Amino acid sequence: MNLSDSTPIYHRAHAEHAAGMVEVIHAAFGARPPLDPPSTADSETPESVAAALATGTGVYATVGDRPAGAIIIEPGDDRVATLRRVSVHPDFQRHGIASTMVEECKLLAAELGCIRVELLARKEFPELITYWRHRGFTVVREVPHGVVLGRPLPRRVLVPTTDDMHALGARIADRLQAGDVIIATGDLGAGKTTLTQGIGRGLGAAGQIISPTFVLSRIHQSSTGRPDLVHVDAYRLSSAAELDDLDLLESLEGSVTVVEWGEGIAESLNPERLEIMVLRSADPTDDTRTVLLAGVGDRWTEAELDQLVHPGASESLDQEAVSRA
Repeated sequence: MNLSDSTPIYHRAHAEHAAGMVEVIHAAFGARPPLDPPSTADSETPESVAAALATGTGVYATVGDRPAGAIIIEPGDDRVATLRRVSVHPDFQRHGIASTMVEECKLLAAELGCIRVELLARKEFPELITYWRHRGFTVVREVPHGVVLGRPLPRRVLVPTTDDMHALGARIADRLQAGDVIIATGDLGAGKTTLTQGIGRGLGAAGQIISPTFVLSRIHQSSTGRPDLVHVDAYRLSSAAELDDLDLLESLEGSVTVVEWGEGIAESLNPERLEIMVLRSADPTDDTRTVLLAGVGDRWTEAELDQLVHPGASESLDQEAVSRA
């Protein structure tokens, strides 16, 4: 089937999807070469998948009216989620369905309060290990017949009001330093500029911070000795080359640069950056926003991200670690 005939649809998996997910799992694992010891995927039933979804969650993809992809997410101890039965039906492979499901899984696992995600990859399939490495996963440990790969998840913050969004921005500003780059994504009106206003307030940025859509970028000098704020709107840009025309590198080292709509365009500004996604509620009457914070590179440690979500969290975690020692 040609995927141009129908667009994949991705569902948050529930019990009513279990039968379709089992169809995908059996087809995908059945198409793989025999393993020793064999996979247990063929033992999955609608009942077993529904039970796993009841304690966790998952992603189910369809194309037209056909099951196309499935992943089960199982939350575990220490805020680590495990991805199981990562499957794309052989009829729909190599069309990006797996990659999209993985991105959805990262968001869902973060919603569950998890800070890391892991999965098992069999050594017989080195190409799959390479696939996961390309998506930011690293080998955590070796296990019989395979390796466990993992990666950090975005931190999730619920932001009920505009004042709360400003406060989150100010908390972020407290931890910023010259040269930092923030890439902010989200729908129109989601709150990216409101968050940037909070960052600007924390940096002591002069002038009114508004969406720079028509001038593409503005520089707000700090009145408190903190780094200046460079506020960029990449909504009308189609490539990193167009971003280069703004000459941001001239101000990069001495400023904090916030790029709205920068995903896929602004990553080259700094390999060590903070990526922020602002999501609306599914309820149009609910003004609460979900903000996902992800550090790329070594600049943003997991402890720092925890502090942004729960001020004082690192101290609490340290005390908990001491009490267990």
